[in-house]
Amino acid sequence: MALPTFELKETELHPEALKRCLLDAHAGALATFEGWVRNHNEGKPVEQLEYSSYPALASKEGQRIVAEAIARYDIDAALAQHRVGLLQIGGIAVWVGVSSAHRGPAFDACRYIIEQIKIRVPIWKKEYYAGGASDWVNCHQETKS
Repeated sequence: MALPTFELKETELHPEALKRCLLDAHAGALATFEGWVRNHNEGKPVEQLEYSSYPALASKEGQRIVAEAIARYDIDAALAQHRVGLLQIGGIAVWVGVSSAHRGPAFDACRYIIEQIKIRVPIWKKEYYAGGASDWVNCHQETKS
């Protein structure tokens, strides 16, 4: 049984296993993106994050994004997973992988998928700061190149 092309996960992501799902004799390239939990945001020291979502809509929109990338770019396959729940510094929050015959389409599709996830998928992030404060932050903002 094939994995969903987009999935929300309450448990740790496993990039090596996900990469194996994209192996194909036709593919000559694999582009991946890992989004990690960092220890700062906008000058504030971050101790951990919490992601929440509207699962039914998030899964549907995430799968739509991956399908668009497959239709738009010359790629063989793509997968994306996003964590929900409490994450520690250094943890993987999101993973995207794209396989294709050539590197250009793989890079382009991988970037498209992560950018669209950040814009369109209903996932909310709460940051917990040193000293005990916390705040919900906007995940759907213009990305910095």
